[in-house]
Amino acid sequence: MTEFDTTPGTAKQGRFGGVDRRGKPTRAIVIAPDISRRPAATPDAQGPSRTADERLSEAVGLALAIDLEIAAQFVVPLAKPVPATLLGSGKVDEIAGVIAAEKAGLVVVDHALTPVQQRNLEKAWNAKVLDRTGLILEIFGRRARTKEGTLQVELAHLNYQRGRLVRSWTHLERQRGGAGFMGGPGETQIEADRRILRDKIKRLENELDQVRRTRTLHRSKRQKVPLPVVALVGYTNAGKSTLFNRLTGADVMAENMLFATLDPTLRRVGLPGGTEAILSDTVGFISDLPTHLVAAFRATLEEVEEADLVIHVHDAADPQAGAQAEDVRTVLADMGVTPDDDHVIEAHNKIDALGPAERDALVRRLGDTEGEVALSALTGEGMDALKALIERKIAGALVTRRFVVPAANYEDVAWLYDHAIVRDRDDLDSGAVAVTVQMTREAADGYARRQQQRERQAG
Repeated sequence: MTEFDTTPGTAKQGRFGGVDRRGKPTRAIVIAPDISRRPAATPDAQGPSRTADERLSEAVGLALAIDLEIAAQFVVPLAKPVPATLLGSGKVDEIAGVIAAEKAGLVVVDHALTPVQQRNLEKAWNAKVLDRTGLILEIFGRRARTKEGTLQVELAHLNYQRGRLVRSWTHLERQRGGAGFMGGPGETQIEADRRILRDKIKRLENELDQVRRTRTLHRSKRQKVPLPVVALVGYTNAGKSTLFNRLTGADVMAENMLFATLDPTLRRVGLPGGTEAILSDTVGFISDLPTHLVAAFRATLEEVEEADLVIHVHDAADPQAGAQAEDVRTVLADMGVTPDDDHVIEAHNKIDALGPAERDALVRRLGDTEGEVALSALTGEGMDALKALIERKIAGALVTRRFVVPAANYEDVAWLYDHAIVRDRDDLDSGAVAVTVQMTREAADGYARRQQQRERQAG
């Protein structure tokens, strides 16, 4: 790649910050600072380091996810960070020329910027500047779907914005299109801005507490649904949503974009032997994702923590697949889920995009390894093997019980059909119904206790 690559790339128009006032995509420059002796990992960037070109490619993908038109993209070699502007004055001037020539209104910097650096670069370039955290928050703001997801994005946005307030700024930029950053300036003085932000943050925290209590109640109710939970996890764009659709037939957004899913999506899935499970699609992981942003989306992560089975989806066609998998494993390990666990499946997706030699090598490497499978969620190849593997893995989470439902409680029969796996039914002369079902041990014990309680009350 040349140092200044001005080959354009475009994305479809969106409703928020990726379009200008005329409805056209915002033209953007994407730069990836390449700092000499860059550490392999930082507190916010765990896992294997990536080359500058790989980080640039990922940053471009993130920018396209908010409907930006990429006017230019390049790596910027950097001996050491400059406190005032991150980049040296010569590079700042050189990039200013590219911005002017390309008529770009936005610059995405694939690096964390201090408030002072962001302000100085915006002044030098006469363009809006987003650092990596700001860009990720833009994506989160556009793709949050549930009440909690929306509140979490807004809270993360306000905390980030609060950190952007510096004394030399006299106004807070507000009204930026929801939780976005690309709108126009507001009119409030900085001290009032701080007070307003504090009040908003407190209000959002209170709202989130209420939503979490409600979600905990809903999760408690769902745990009574006696089916194992299977969670899909993986790197951004690994094909989780496409796999979810293939397994369940559900219409889940599966755009070829990073972070296409920000909130868990739950669906029931049938397996070859008649077993059923609840499948959960979750937000993708990404390198250099600040820890506080991961924590902000705990609703998604909790689905993984509570799952009976985790399917780690790999993009087998991505040259960075190994590094991506390590990023995911690092986060999973922090949650107490390790690859050695018997309840983890490694699903190597997108084999349809591999060449014959690569494909054969992957199949040979996996061999008959228990817990790993090669597949294409797009074409359906390998899906039978995956379903059979899921069924074997969750078999231990199910127990078989026979319940005799009295005629007076006939509604329980319908409940068992809706929420359990009915293996046999016998309508007795007494009017009672004997039902043999498969369900989780916890749910089966809970239903048995409810039956006993009703019998005691009736007696």
